[in-house]
Amino acid sequence: MRALLYHSAHDVRVETVPDPIIQEADDVILKVTATAICGSDLHLYRGKIPATKAGDILGHEFMGVVVEAGPAIKRLKKGDRVVVPFVIACGQCFFCDQHLYAACETTNPDRGALMNAKGIRSGAAMFGYSHLYGGMPGGQAEYVRVPKADVGPIRIDSALADEQVLFLSDILPTGYQAVKNAGVREGSSVAIYGAGPVGQMAAASARMLGAERIFMVDHHAYRLRFAQEQYDVIPVNFDQVDPAEYIIANTAGRGVDGVIDAVGFEAKGSVLETAMTTLKLEGSSGQALRHCIASVRRGGVISVPGVYAGFIHGFLFGDIFEKGVTVKTGQTHVQHYMPELLASIEEGRLRPDAIITHRLPLEDAARGYQIFNDKLEDCRKVVLTA
Repeated sequence: MRALLYHSAHDVRVETVPDPIIQEADDVILKVTATAICGSDLHLYRGKIPATKAGDILGHEFMGVVVEAGPAIKRLKKGDRVVVPFVIACGQCFFCDQHLYAACETTNPDRGALMNAKGIRSGAAMFGYSHLYGGMPGGQAEYVRVPKADVGPIRIDSALADEQVLFLSDILPTGYQAVKNAGVREGSSVAIYGAGPVGQMAAASARMLGAERIFMVDHHAYRLRFAQEQYDVIPVNFDQVDPAEYIIANTAGRGVDGVIDAVGFEAKGSVLETAMTTLKLEGSSGQALRHCIASVRRGGVISVPGVYAGFIHGFLFGDIFEKGVTVKTGQTHVQHYMPELLASIEEGRLRPDAIITHRLPLEDAARGYQIFNDKLEDCRKVVLTA
């Protein structure tokens, strides 16, 4: 089959590799019909995620049709059309029993070794996201092996197009969980740092849940313009104003009820911070998170769906304590949210496909990464088809 392989930073290539096979009784083999490039894939593309190896197949947002099922599979059958969550969970461990699927204790084969050798505690295995998360081949390919397939994939029985449901795999539940973690409800105010795909899905979710005011912070005018037109956000361009000062000035001097860091660890900071990050002495400049701390009101909530790795420079824990702020973070418990979000799409309350700007064949995946990474052609989201 053809698949997108990581070789080194900024070097990904579509190559021919062996087809996946059933390895466990509860596996299925999926023929991928649509896959996407995620903002967190760009961390891999830039060489920033540890334990990413040459030859790894990337991609964790995908869907397709079951072409083969292991003998223990009960929920799915050949021919079923499914969306696959990026988190691989067993459904039976301590954390899965609490619907904390991203913390699954059993699916990451590298978990124990990493904990013992490096002190890194990773959670569930994930598709196409380094050997920190199991080194599982991803879905930017013609076919993919899906472990624990009775727990993860959700069957699509309606006539909805692939593009309408594809983002159930990651960015939609990630944005939705971020908004729920931020405590957004009817009448809330919320600030979203980062107008990328997750930030856009957070804005869509916040609007659906009844937020009264949504501030969107970014510096790409086309992304802010789209969010303003689509989700009625208040755009804040951080090249033009200090975002925290602007938000505080427009919330009676208090700050917002909740704030979402949809940027993660590659936010730009000072020259020193950038140098330290490049040398991997620290994982992040911490600039976006510092602005989040400044923007939230006392007693508010900071929700962090953006990916972080390693240390953060200038982490203002004293400000968090003094303001009495709650911080909620972590990977998304996708399986928990998929059914209700699918229902919202079917009811027309959510239109996640609206963010798509680029549709490319799998063979052009490397170009898709470059376009998305470099913010060319007003790119918001790239979908690939085999």
